[in-house]
Amino acid sequence: MAFLEHLDELRTRIIRSSIAIALGAVIAFAFIDRIVDFVLAPARKSLPSGAILIYTSPGEAFALYMQVAIMAGAVLASAFVMFQVWRFIAPALYSREKRLAIPFVVLSSGGLIGGALFSHFVVFPAMMAFFGTFSSSQLQFLPRLEDAFDLYTKMLIGMIAVFQMPTITFFLAKMRVITARFLARHIKYAVLIIFIVAAVLTPSSDPWNQIIFAVPMIGLYLLGIVIAWLAAPSDPR
Repeated sequence: MAFLEHLDELRTRIIRSSIAIALGAVIAFAFIDRIVDFVLAPARKSLPSGAILIYTSPGEAFALYMQVAIMAGAVLASAFVMFQVWRFIAPALYSREKRLAIPFVVLSSGGLIGGALFSHFVVFPAMMAFFGTFSSSQLQFLPRLEDAFDLYTKMLIGMIAVFQMPTITFFLAKMRVITARFLARHIKYAVLIIFIVAAVLTPSSDPWNQIIFAVPMIGLYLLGIVIAWLAAPSDPR
């Protein structure tokens, strides 16, 4: 394909993905109150007694509802979007590699949903609980709705990216770039790098929050060793 043909193909995939997300957002908006309650539940539970989420800008709550609808639409359309990503990169692959479409869609979609759930039920509540510990008789923790949701979004995106590790490992192993033995042999370096990355991603200096980020990455790295072995068990290295 020529360069302009690649651009046209990219435009087509982006348009189709955007339409799918928009349709998912429309469906999600029919249940928006329940979805917003679900999204904000960890923040409310983590607040000190008597504290509530507040908003000070007139359009802040409306913007939250729209953003949540789009996020929910992206989750609903995740499998279709991942399939569009695959269709874009498929022309550059060999015929035997094109048979990996289903594993790609399943692993990437599973990583997206798994990362979102882990962020929602573990990472974000832990972060909110940590920030709430500074509340006292002189300081009251009353986070703005926009600030809390901004933290929620950052944690969500970070965990979704982290949970794509099995997908990346699977395809690198299939292309013989890495092997299970290689990953196992360098696990001590991987753990060091993981804790450095966790320290960068964690918005506080608390070691507990760093561990919250690092533990799932270590678990996914160990899972990646198994996935690499399953992807290329006969590799002698």
